[in-house]
Amino acid sequence: MSDTAQTAGRDPLVIAGVEYSSRLLVGSGKYKDLEETRLATEASDAEIITVAIRRTNIGQNPDEPNLLDVVPLDKYTILPNTAGCFTADDAVRTCRLARELLDGHKLVKLEVLAEQKTLFPDVIETLKAAEILVKDGFDVMVYTTDDLTVAKKLEDLGCAAVMPLGGPIGSGLGICNPYNIRSIVEELSVPVLVDAGIGTASDAALAMELGCDGVLMNMAIACAQQPVVMAAAMKHAVIAGRQAYLAGRMPRKRYASASSPIAGTFF
Repeated sequence: MSDTAQTAGRDPLVIAGVEYSSRLLVGSGKYKDLEETRLATEASDAEIITVAIRRTNIGQNPDEPNLLDVVPLDKYTILPNTAGCFTADDAVRTCRLARELLDGHKLVKLEVLAEQKTLFPDVIETLKAAEILVKDGFDVMVYTTDDLTVAKKLEDLGCAAVMPLGGPIGSGLGICNPYNIRSIVEELSVPVLVDAGIGTASDAALAMELGCDGVLMNMAIACAQQPVVMAAAMKHAVIAGRQAYLAGRMPRKRYASASSPIAGTFF
């Protein structure tokens, strides 16, 4: 049993009917080499690893280094993503390519971007692609805005998980609109995972304290000064945030409240 499972107890993350011990999902890009990718992934204790199919070799280029050599399919669940897609058609085509490369693999991360500067989701194209992919038999985890109405539409379409952004991709700004995230968590039945914006461990812990089912990150680890150390920090932050959420925090008060009783004191 992994560290995560031992610490969190019997509290699995369930996506598309599959149980995972870790609630931390990590990316595979931006590392200096595949060895650092391997070490950071192992330190994170993550079980789901997202891979940009348009930018990463997972066998389509046999003469180049293969990510699957350090993130093997018998150890990790690969989550192909559609990073770099700006239309529904491109995203659907990319998911179908991933399914071919991974022998019928159905779990995908859908993202359809609006433009280069913010990398915000194009909601209209995302909804269009999600509908096509779900009908085509994919289990779709979908990157979206932190808009409750959009999140509910994606759930209604049959997405396996909804992944609102915490902040712009790669910004490290953390959770910019925590009340929006909390509203989505409270209203949806499918898993809700924060995707994008995480910068450090406290951001990941906050996402979990808000009630999110998990957190997906890449650059927060890969672009840290010591990625392997940060990966371990993120593992513990996600566990701590989940435990704090389950425990239920004390109420906030405007004034002080003594931690020891005043009644019955001797002097």
